[in-house]
Amino acid sequence: MAQHGHSEACCKTPVAQHSYKETGTFTDIGGLKTYKTGDESATSAILIIYDIFGFAPQLLQGADILATHGKTPYQVFVPDFLNGQYADHTWFPTDTAEKGQALGAYFQGPAAPGPAAAKVPTLVKEITEKSGGKIKKWASVGMCWGGKIVSFTSGSDSPFSAVSEVHPAMIDAADAALVARPICILASGDESAEDVQKFGEALKVPSHVETFKDQVHGWMAARGDLQNPRNKAEYERGYQTLLEFL
Repeated sequence: MAQHGHSEACCKTPVAQHSYKETGTFTDIGGLKTYKTGDESATSAILIIYDIFGFAPQLLQGADILATHGKTPYQVFVPDFLNGQYADHTWFPTDTAEKGQALGAYFQGPAAPGPAAAKVPTLVKEITEKSGGKIKKWASVGMCWGGKIVSFTSGSDSPFSAVSEVHPAMIDAADAALVARPICILASGDESAEDVQKFGEALKVPSHVETFKDQVHGWMAARGDLQNPRNKAEYERGYQTLLEFL
């Protein structure tokens, strides 16, 4: 696994304020608080690996969209991989040495990708078993930090039939060799265009790689300013793109 520090794109943009009343419920799965939404009779499921801000309203709204707006209904699950230890909003933008040090320590500690990635297979197995065999097919969506975990959990033994990374942090062409499932990459204008291109070119699986050039890192999660009509339209288009790919 390629290991990296935090990404420059992740440091630039503050969290956007947003209000949304989710339609799903919170439950405990594998000892983790988990947001669950969608038709429980659905035979397809999506695991969302959130960004470092946890259960942001924009993220929960996106989970509800994935559950209900596709041609196929999904059960959608968002586990609390960070166990409530989310990034401090005051660290962003990361414009001082102190903020940079705090964020760096966070990515080396609570937000180190490895431990979260290790939990994914067990969680998917437990959810599938609890469904009584209803769930037959899985996909995953990783946001920012979660994108790195998607790369780590998309190998030949992955439980997912398709995966996606949205405004991925720490994107590295070396990780493309880990990916053995069809993958959708939705980048923002803040990610390094060169890094995104190199990752896409290194993939050996079917892929869709697209950059939303006028959107900020995090536009489909905690940094999405959905009061802005253009941002809202691209937020919705992003989720529709995921549904069409997965």
